[in-house]
Amino acid sequence: MMEEEELEFVEELEAVLQLTPDVQLAIEQVFPSQDPLDRADFNAVEYINTLFPTEQSLANIDEVVNKIRLKIRRLDDNIRTVVRGQTNVGQDGRQALEEAQKAIQQLFGKIKDIKDKAEKSEQMVKEITRDIKQLDHAKRHLTTSITTLNHLHMLAGGVDSLEAMTRRRQYGEVANLLQGVMNVLEHFHKYMGIPQIRQLSERVKAAQTELGQQILADFEEAFPSQGTKRPGGPSNVLRDACLVANILDPRIKQEIIKKFIKQHLSEYLVLFQENQDVAWLDKIDRRYAWIKRQLVDYEEKYGRMFPREWYMTERIAVEFCHVTRTELAKIMRTRAKEIEVKLLLFAIQRTTNFEGFLAKRFSGCTLTDGALKKLESPPQSTNPFLEDEPAPEMEELAIEKDLDQPKKPKAPDNPFHGIVSKCFEPHLYVYIESQDKNLGELIDRFVADFKAQGPPKPNTDEGGAVLPSCADLFVYYKKCMVQCSQLSTGEPMIALTTIFQKYLREYAWKILSGNLPKTTSSSGGLTISSLLKEKEGSEAAKFTLEELCLICSILSTAEYCLATTQQLEEKLKEKVDVSLTERINLTGEMDTFSTVISSSIQLLVQDLDAACDPALTAMSKMQWQNVEHVGDQSPYVTSVILHIKQNVPIIRDNLASTRKYFTQFCIKFANSFIPKFITHLFKCKPISMVGAEQLLLDTHSLKMVLLDLPSIGSQVVRKAPASYTKIVVKGMTRAEMILKVVMAPHEPLVVFVDNYIKLLTDCNTETFQKILDMKGLKRSEQSSMLELLRQRLPTPPSGPEGSGSLSLLAPTPEQESSRIRKLEKLIKKRL
Repeated sequence: MMEEEELEFVEELEAVLQLTPDVQLAIEQVFPSQDPLDRADFNAVEYINTLFPTEQSLANIDEVVNKIRLKIRRLDDNIRTVVRGQTNVGQDGRQALEEAQKAIQQLFGKIKDIKDKAEKSEQMVKEITRDIKQLDHAKRHLTTSITTLNHLHMLAGGVDSLEAMTRRRQYGEVANLLQGVMNVLEHFHKYMGIPQIRQLSERVKAAQTELGQQILADFEEAFPSQGTKRPGGPSNVLRDACLVANILDPRIKQEIIKKFIKQHLSEYLVLFQENQDVAWLDKIDRRYAWIKRQLVDYEEKYGRMFPREWYMTERIAVEFCHVTRTELAKIMRTRAKEIEVKLLLFAIQRTTNFEGFLAKRFSGCTLTDGALKKLESPPQSTNPFLEDEPAPEMEELAIEKDLDQPKKPKAPDNPFHGIVSKCFEPHLYVYIESQDKNLGELIDRFVADFKAQGPPKPNTDEGGAVLPSCADLFVYYKKCMVQCSQLSTGEPMIALTTIFQKYLREYAWKILSGNLPKTTSSSGGLTISSLLKEKEGSEAAKFTLEELCLICSILSTAEYCLATTQQLEEKLKEKVDVSLTERINLTGEMDTFSTVISSSIQLLVQDLDAACDPALTAMSKMQWQNVEHVGDQSPYVTSVILHIKQNVPIIRDNLASTRKYFTQFCIKFANSFIPKFITHLFKCKPISMVGAEQLLLDTHSLKMVLLDLPSIGSQVVRKAPASYTKIVVKGMTRAEMILKVVMAPHEPLVVFVDNYIKLLTDCNTETFQKILDMKGLKRSEQSSMLELLRQRLPTPPSGPEGSGSLSLLAPTPEQESSRIRKLEKLIKKRL
């Protein structure tokens, strides 16, 4: 019964002492302990097993029990002390709370006393300052009244003085007084309801109107519109009148300027009337010389009469430009048939020179015609033909000299560009037609020179030379572009661009494509004689050394034209108006030069490819089943290597300036030669084991030669490009794998088929059958092996990728060869 009661007590105690995880975690953080008895998951059995791991350790049980009892006794003492200490906590807490409440009440009372005292102090300050505020307001009102009365006195006296000075034409005093009166009158805007103030304001306006009319009358008297001669010099009265006009309505100032400039240019309109001989374009210099003299005369006589901020000298020059543009446009419309290119360029050159003179003299701040645009100085160009030596006979435009010197600092914008020369734009078709004719004659001269001089001489030292005519063409383009950009940046530039496109295409067709050597038959083509004779080892027509150099020279020229045409397009877009840049597109011409480059490379590839054809034909017709021992490389390999060593160094040296296209040549040749070699390899049947070994040796020799192709015969050995090496290794490795499959014994069949699948990753039944033919197996033996191959071939994945991996890589040239053989047989039967 005692044991049961103890168990019940323990269970009740555990239920009471069961703490939540949060409480347990908080206790562990506040009282960290490593004692197992303090753990929440304390297990008495594990703890006892820890104390007594073996039976021998039970000998110390009394000592352990005594330690635990001592620990229990200490815990009891601590609990007892804590409990006793907590008996007085509640009483002490209540006492502290009461003391805090009393302190808060005392503090609240003190705050209330302070607030009451502050309100009393504020009231006291208001009573003290009440009289001071009244005095301050009175002082402010009195000051305002005195100031207003002073202003009114000044305004009344100023109006009287202004009216008197106006009658006496004392413009110097009026200028100072009028500005002061107007400043004072601004203070009375809010008092306009007062009749006296309104009356003074009306008198001021009347005085201003009278001054304006009087000043205009004085200028009309001094500079009559119909007068044939002007007075000897300005008067001080008119100079002071200009100062007054600055203060009056701006229309007065504009009217004075307009009448003076009109009277100043009246002589010009008479001297250069349309019916006068001096008005035509060939004497356009006299117009600009006249205005220069007039500007000097104005500075001497009237420079100090008008205020500097009126910019009268610039206004006269600008008005002269507007009048000249109108007059020139009128006379050119009337005599349009008399305009020639040289005359037009002469007039434009003199006009642009004059506009440059204006830009150096004036700032352009008086220009108000929104139709006139400022010259946009383009950024420094990377166009190579702008960095050539200065072209001869280019004195038409002075600004071109600046373009030929890129080291000079950038010229400032010319705000006067086009202010006169814009009138020539409708007649620029004469210039465009002239350039069309000149370029046509230039192309014809290039063709004639090429025929007369013949193809370029072989050049193996410095690389293939660009045809001189190419540089001449782009130098002429430079002249035309710079000229036209100074004449106009609008539609004429688009028309000139069209002319450029036309003759770029003609140059590509007549000079480049037209002079490429013609081939009698391509490397893969067929002729009737070749089908009938089938002469073994017959050599195809091969390019001479001069023809190879010509092809390389044309390729280099086309590459230069391609790059320069792209830069020409960029430069044209810089020169033309921003709104027209999208209409300049030389992509078609660049594609034409790219086609010339591709055709040149293809000719070089076909030539070398055709030179190797007899050797490959000889390889396919050798009796490989009769080869008894493996020796050095076969004669056909030596023949292929010989052709490569003859052609490639010439091509490489003549394409030294365009290495990327030499790399393209190597890649295209590898892509053409290797499939053809594999096709002829399949024709070698039957092959003995020794014959296969000899073919494998030959294939390895060809592989090494092809890998060394880019630097063959060169004193400087360069590593072949990775793209080219990858093609050669992949193609020739396939040829080696084919021969290794041929060398392998065909029994047991499973091993042979598995070996074929392993060695040729792009394996298929067609290639497998060709290998069986090379081994000389009969059709009856082949059928079972083909069936086994079909069973063991992995199932191709769905989609185009899977089908392409087995059929598109290797079979394409073989299928093409099969079609060619069928075509040969068909033609033979027909013939």
